[in-house]
Amino acid sequence: MYYRKIGLFHGATLSMLCVISYWLITHILPHAVSVSRDDDLLGGMWSVVATVFVYRYAYEETISAALSRISATLLSFVLCFAYLLIWPFTMWGMAALIGIGAVVMVRVDRREDVVTTGITTAVVMVVAGLNPESAWREPVLRVIDTLLGTGVAIFGALISPKPMIGRSSERN
Repeated sequence: MYYRKIGLFHGATLSMLCVISYWLITHILPHAVSVSRDDDLLGGMWSVVATVFVYRYAYEETISAALSRISATLLSFVLCFAYLLIWPFTMWGMAALIGIGAVVMVRVDRREDVVTTGITTAVVMVVAGLNPESAWREPVLRVIDTLLGTGVAIFGALISPKPMIGRSSERN
């Protein structure tokens, strides 16, 4: 019974954090910078993805996931931004950046972040291909989305009651 209650609370909290994350990106950020309504919606989705990826049962787990998400996103940002300043989106360019990102993450002993770096690079590059005129903005916007979603998740972990896992008398 205890774990069901924790699961229900965690799910409800995660849902509310996702609403906050999405709303902030789609309603507040466009007043500062907006490429298009479609891009604002993509930003909302990307912020929600960061919130879901980072929010965990324990604060320490949330911080660890946040560091993972941010390191992967920052590497992807550097790679995509540099590439898109020089060249337009191409399938081969995207593939090269994913490969470079994987090598870098392995070299800095962050093998667990290879997948997140690759996914982030793929999304940024494909979206940049949809809007070539402002392609260089995509990495910048996705970093903002990720930082906001990560921040919302950390906030949620800070205010969430801590589960008392391991206390058998409180599980029933």
